Amino acid sequence: MFDLRRLAKSLLVACRQYVGRLGPADRHLRGEGLEIGAPQDPLPVRRGVKVRYVDIADSETLRRMHPRKAHRRLVPVDIQDDGERLAKVADASQDFVVANHFFEHCEDPIGTLRNLLRVVRPSGVVYLSVPDKRLMFDRDRPSTTFEHLVADHEQGPETSRAGHYDEVVRLAAKVQGQTAIAERVAELVAQQFRIHFHCWSQTDFLQMLCALQVRPGFPSFDVAEFVANEREMVVVLRRLP
Repeated sequence: MFDLRRLAKSLLVACRQYVGRLGPADRHLRGEGLEIGAPQDPLPVRRGVKVRYVDIADSETLRRMHPRKAHRRLVPVDIQDDGERLAKVADASQDFVVANHFFEHCEDPIGTLRNLLRVVRPSGVVYLSVPDKRLMFDRDRPSTTFEHLVADHEQGPETSRAGHYDEVVRLAAKVQGQTAIAERVAELVAQQFRIHFHCWSQTDFLQMLCALQVRPGFPSFDVAEFVANEREMVVVLRRLP
């Protein structure tokens, strides 16, 4: 039987989560900046704030890549670039970078965050929303440790890629049986599907940020805001001079 109450609750949570992002955005986003991977859900910003949109492909290609978005309005892609690297974006050229539900899809989170901080000016901000693994399909997966992130950064993410796919198929997708698991992993690898390569609870994510603050050579930043927002956390980092 179709459960209307469950549907209503799901829609209400999604709406409250969307609205919950607006306060931190209004408090911290000023000037001109970027949003990575916005497609159909760009973050609303205050009047006078200018945003350019970054994605791996143009809007029409994104529609073909994601058929469920075929009839959705997508924001125009201003910069075609890999959001993890931002190779086309100059150092210290932006007032802010926004990335909602992007960070968990990155294979090298340390390298990604270094690049997000690289492109913002001193006192500029990086605005992230990241799922809380405890409140979604990643709940049975172990949180990514800082040691694991360092290994992915220093040795290359390909060293742990197969293990990430296997973990997602077993513990998030709940596929049963060795043959079925192997087949599903092979399908995702062949598609280069952007799974949640990493996952965190709120405490785990904050501890990771604290570890990066004292990591030699990492860009200096402060945690300007860190708030629970329904099934995610909204995190605002401010680049220090």
